[in-house]
Amino acid sequence: MARRGIGLVYGGGNIGLMGIVADAVLAAGGTATGVIPRSLFEREIAHLGLTSLEVVGTMHERKLRMAELSDGFLALPGGAGTLEEIFEQWTWAQLGIHAKPCGFLNTGDYFDPLLTMIARMTAEAFLDVSYARMLLIDDRIEPLLDAYAGYVPPALKWTTSHAEAIEP
Repeated sequence: MARRGIGLVYGGGNIGLMGIVADAVLAAGGTATGVIPRSLFEREIAHLGLTSLEVVGTMHERKLRMAELSDGFLALPGGAGTLEEIFEQWTWAQLGIHAKPCGFLNTGDYFDPLLTMIARMTAEAFLDVSYARMLLIDDRIEPLLDAYAGYVPPALKWTTSHAEAIEP
């Protein structure tokens, strides 16, 4: 990321995989921005060596602010919070709330069961194939960053507004 001039925006912690990623980005001369809710900041898990750190009131504010600051969303192997955050951004992209790429770094085939579920969702017509294809997936970071750079979102899911439908 640092070599490509891509800054990191993440939850602002100094622990776990994302704390390691933030340290690596900073060590390589890149920028790392954290957004952390006050409750976690007060528990002293904030990374105080970041390029910038914003303290917000709630987890909802954190996610919204990270979305505002980000040009794309990438899930690394993680837990329930990781899935909740990437699925929210993927849903927002489907709804046309943003046109930013979403994807998974599928290291060690970590996300294979999830990708199988997404394939089932399309097979059973719960998810249009164009929205499944909008997810960028690779097990290597360089090709994934190339895909992000060339990302073109699919057509909007809905194109007629209620205002247009009710105005004479």
